[in-house]
Amino acid sequence: MAHTENTIQNRKNKHLSPFERGQIAALHKAGHSNRDIARRLGRVHQTIANELKRGTTMQLKTGRTPYTAYFAETGQTVYERNRMNCGAKCKLLVATEFIDFACEKIVNDGWSPDAVVGFTSTQTDWKDKPTVSMKTLYNYIDLDLLSVRNIDLPMKTRLNTKTKRVRKNRRVLGTSIAERPLEVEDRAEFGHWEIDTVEGKKSDDNALLTLVERKTRNYYAILLDDQDHDSVDYTMNQLQQDFGELFPQVFKTITSDNGSEFSNLEASLKDVTDVYFARPYAPYERGSNERHNGLLRRYIPKGKAISDYSTEAIQRIYRTLNNLPRRILDYQQPAVLFEQELAKLA
Repeated sequence: MAHTENTIQNRKNKHLSPFERGQIAALHKAGHSNRDIARRLGRVHQTIANELKRGTTMQLKTGRTPYTAYFAETGQTVYERNRMNCGAKCKLLVATEFIDFACEKIVNDGWSPDAVVGFTSTQTDWKDKPTVSMKTLYNYIDLDLLSVRNIDLPMKTRLNTKTKRVRKNRRVLGTSIAERPLEVEDRAEFGHWEIDTVEGKKSDDNALLTLVERKTRNYYAILLDDQDHDSVDYTMNQLQQDFGELFPQVFKTITSDNGSEFSNLEASLKDVTDVYFARPYAPYERGSNERHNGLLRRYIPKGKAISDYSTEAIQRIYRTLNNLPRRILDYQQPAVLFEQELAKLA
């Protein structure tokens, strides 16, 4: 028994093939309606109507009256020509000003493509100028269409080389993070910090004390003579002198890990700032600080001697990071937000 209908359904949005166009030509010539052809091919009847319109052309022959007919070859030719004109067009020549700005920020200031696109979207100066999306900017870099290369994007070339290790028990040095006030968690209140140290070479080298404010993501990296509690206590004392009477309002809480260099931190800031300690081997509880230390490593790679960097050089590095627009801040800059919060206190 012959089946008059094809019950196999084609994948949605699949284009007609040359073979299907040949079937359409034969069935249409035999007098079948559009809906009948559609049922046989497992297509929507409007698809058949569109194809017949696309492939129908007038035929002129000597001694005969001109007539119109559908030809599968004509339909295929028109289809291929239309496909060449579809798709997004390259905007390299249209958005040259934006491309130049993006390359300059990525190469010279260490911005990511996301930071460039997000920052310009918040600026009125770029409102009426042609730009490209973050995905397009990454595509241009991957295709080597820009002066920027993937090697200029530090986060794209990083590999996870860490291996799992069996952890030994480690005690918490002071008040646990479990006792930290709830208002610290939502980052709505200014003045809550995370603290850590960054080491250079394994021995006989300086270290850096790093702090990040949880709401504004403002970041400090301060040179230490040594990675011990005396150096940390001295640096925190210097910060108290720099901020003066505002220190207790700027530094309401500090969350630390359980490194020996912070063993005296709670005592040294007693009655001034509340100090909390994350659980052992839980760096995710100080995620902002870990993230910013990773950004710092763009400029001071692991194994590089910190003593090779001057205080001024380190200041330039963390100020560069503080001027980096952040998606999590709606592409605002941490330095600007931090100054706004200080102005409120003053």
